[in-house]
Amino acid sequence: MKLPRGLSGAELVAALKRLGYQQTRQTGSHVRLTLSFPRQAHLTVPLARAIPPGTLAALVKDAALHLDTTVDDILSKIR
Repeated sequence: MKLPRGLSGAELVAALKRLGYQQTRQTGSHVRLTLSFPRQAHLTVPLARAIPPGTLAALVKDAALHLDTTVDDILSKIR
């Protein structure tokens, strides 16, 4: 599945919260999200107007790994 273009940091944070991540802290323009189940994992999301494609791909790949699912499944839930 193709990565969405123009996805903001706030939109990605909201989508990841729906998947089970919780915001644990914010430092400047970056938000740290933590997943407690099935194992503890962290993601740091920049609060940019549009997340660069490479950064978005890495964040989605990490989220898929933490949630034991596929990248396509994560992307379908983000949109």
